[in-house]
Order: sequence, then C-alpha cells, then structure tokens
Amino acid sequence: MSQPAQNRLAVLGSPIAHSQSPAIHAAAYAALGLDWDYDRVELTEPELAGFLAARGPEWRGFSLTMPLKTEAFALADELDQAARATGAVNTLLLTPSPGGRRLRGFNTDVAGIVNSLAQHGVQRAGSVCILGGGATAGSAILAAAELGAHSVTVAVRTPAKAAGLQRQADAAGVALRIVPLGGAVAAASASDLLLSTLPGGSDTGLVFDPGVIGGLPLYDVAYAPWPSALGAQWQAAGGQLMSGLGMLLHQALVQVRIFVSGDPHAPLPDEAGVFRAMADAVEG
Repeated sequence: MSQPAQNRLAVLGSPIAHSQSPAIHAAAYAALGLDWDYDRVELTEPELAGFLAARGPEWRGFSLTMPLKTEAFALADELDQAARATGAVNTLLLTPSPGGRRLRGFNTDVAGIVNSLAQHGVQRAGSVCILGGGATAGSAILAAAELGAHSVTVAVRTPAKAAGLQRQADAAGVALRIVPLGGAVAAASASDLLLSTLPGGSDTGLVFDPGVIGGLPLYDVAYAPWPSALGAQWQAAGGQLMSGLGMLLHQALVQVRIFVSGDPHAPLPDEAGVFRAMADAVEG
C-alpha cells in the first residue's frame, strides 16, 4: 500500500491566533505549485510530545514559535548546526525512516535575523545590545556573531535566568555581559545595534536619548502590535527602525527550503519570486 502524500504542515505555539505564518507559507506553496495545507495549532509545552506522536504519515513538518522552541530541541532526533548552538528549534521536518520516522530539528531564526538586517543595509556590528533573554535571544547572539560582533550585552529583567545564554556566546565566540534591564540604556549607547527580542506589546519603560537613537539602529523582532512601545521612540526621533516582520519572512523562506528539499541551504525554484509572494501576503 502506498504512503499518503506528505502535504500537511502547521505552525505550533501559544498564543498562535495572531500568527502570520499560515498566510506566508500558503503564498510560498502556491507560488511553487504545491498543493500543501499549512494550519495553525494552539499548543503548550506539555502537549507537544503527545501531539507529534499522534500525527499521521500525511504530515511533513512544523514551524515552532513560543513557548515550544526549547521543548522541540529536546524532542528532535537530529539537529542542524544552528539548533545545536542555540539550544532552540523552530522547525521540525518529519522524515520517514526504517524504524518509523525521525524528527529533524532546525533553527532558521539566526538566518532570518541576519538576512533581514542585510536587507536593511545592516551587515556589520562590532558590539550588539540585546533586550530579553528567551530562546530568540540565543539566536540573536549567533546572528550578532555573523555580523562580526566581538561583544554582546544582554539586558533582562532577571539576570540569573539568562545565565544559560553563556553557552550560545561561547559557541559564537563573542564576549557576553548580562545586565539588568535598566542597564540597557547605557549598554545600547556604547553599541552599534540594539536588538529587541521581547514579545510584542511589551513596554520596558526604558527611555532612550534622541541623540543616541539617531546613531543606533533598532531591530525589534516584534511585529504586532506595531510600532512597539520601544519602536515608537525610534519613530519619533527619526532613528533607523526595523520590525520583526522581515525576520519572520526570511526565516520562513529557509523553512520552506527545508520542507521542500530537506536542505536549508538549497535555493527554491525562482526563489526571488517566491519571496515576493510571501511578502505580498502580509505586506500587501
């Protein structure tokens, strides 16, 4: 008996109702001429293992958002280099194997950040300040290293909870300093790039001097609501502000490569056209 086509995909996380991933991925597969379904499923960490085990052979893979990236890392049978370095998985590919199937885990967030920054003309940064210490902060540290950063400062509400980021910094070969969130203003003023990994809607209460804003690009991984409270300061002062929608699109492009070929580095047919279709789905 032939196996059913692996034509089902979904984004998993909580909360998930706001996710733009279904629109982005649907546009990509339509552009590629693939009749694949991509859904969204509300799921918490304790539910992930059981959910994955219950999926039938028609499932091809999953995108993972908060709070599932660390749990997905633990459940994956194989990990790509970025996932191993960050300790976080945002993409799972279900691969048939003699024993059933294997879960291949990838992290496309690092490439998403780097490629999105490059699209905005930011390709180098010797020193980076990161707000927030969650799973995306680990990806941001590796992205900073790819930008040539020699030092990274992470500002968090509870510094002790960010100690685990030292592993990512060691893997990336950058010096790491962890400071309380209130220390972000001073740290950012001595940095080349401010990168916020805080959830959308967060208000840090931080106030930056307009003079600092004028020379400090802000990349905010949040995109809804937009602008964020922090981004509004940059808009008001005329600073360079970049939203996480670019990261979402660029990391999704790498996910599509994985779902199509199993290789995050293999370009898609007419990849530029596919990316335009993806961008149009959320920016049009």
